[in-house]
Amino acid sequence: MMTIDELVGMARADGGSDVHLICGLPPKYRVDGQLLDMCEEKLTKEDCVNAARELAGDTYSEMEDIGELDLAGTYAGNRCRVHIFKQQGVPSVALRLLREHIPKLETLGIPPAALSLTNLHKGIVLVTGETGSGKSTTLASMLDSINHTRRDHIVTLEDPVEYIYKPDLCAINQREVGKDTRSFSDGLRASLREDPNVILIGEMRDKDTIETAITAAETGHLVFGTLHTGSASDAVDRIVQVFPEGMQTQIRLQLSMCLEAVLTQQLLPKKGGGRVLACEMMIVTDAIRNLIRAGNTPQIANAIATSAALGGQTMDQALIKLLRSGVISKETAIHFAHNQDYIKKNAI
Repeated sequence: MMTIDELVGMARADGGSDVHLICGLPPKYRVDGQLLDMCEEKLTKEDCVNAARELAGDTYSEMEDIGELDLAGTYAGNRCRVHIFKQQGVPSVALRLLREHIPKLETLGIPPAALSLTNLHKGIVLVTGETGSGKSTTLASMLDSINHTRRDHIVTLEDPVEYIYKPDLCAINQREVGKDTRSFSDGLRASLREDPNVILIGEMRDKDTIETAITAAETGHLVFGTLHTGSASDAVDRIVQVFPEGMQTQIRLQLSMCLEAVLTQQLLPKKGGGRVLACEMMIVTDAIRNLIRAGNTPQIANAIATSAALGGQTMDQALIKLLRSGVISKETAIHFAHNQDYIKKNAI
């Protein structure tokens, strides 16, 4: 079997985003969204155990006990996010290659209105999308933009720490869940006593974390967070539904006042190879605040569609722009659309 450094080096050279090690299969990597074999040799149980031991180091016994482990490290000069887990009693590895340098925000292909989110000083900004849609990169670029333009204190809560920031004008503390703090909710509560201006929450997973994030935003902090949802309206519903029914009216009211924007991302295959970012951009207007308060989230998509003057756009509007500019195919646009009929009617 190739070493971890060799696997990461090959993936980086070929533009791969992920490496998978599974007993009985050849090492695989994801290139332009497709999972491909890295060689013909199939991995044995011993190969997988050795790889897991090399990656986990002293924490291998922890993975053995609980069945999975998250960590980050640098291999072949490339920062990577690593997840080790047991399947059928044998370790498997999913390894995500991170960019060596945090890209400039304006190079990502996000909507122009999203560039101004780094000028906010309070409220909640959410970046949502499925796993592998580039959420971590977008948030890292936003925080790094703040780092180079403002004299603030940034606190991040991550599981694990992915991008490493080099403090410029800002003071930056990066805390890893499981190492530096017990949980997102504990770390977030503690962060309010750490004099932060900007807080990044790697994932808003539970009621306590979301409740504290709202409190942080209400008390004058700028909070960035992620959710695994496919649209802005789904993000609102996800947050509200975490709470018991008796609290949901109050949470809608609080969220309507502190939510500033939701950016929803998809990475799509480009014509001719590679991938391109498609984004839904919800700027929270007074009309959208009223919809959130009233629980009329199904109407949010229409409100976004009519907020183009402020920089808002739905995912389907983003797909039409990419289609008309020749970046993606009609088939791709239809496949990733929320409303396929809309794409078919407007694909001119």
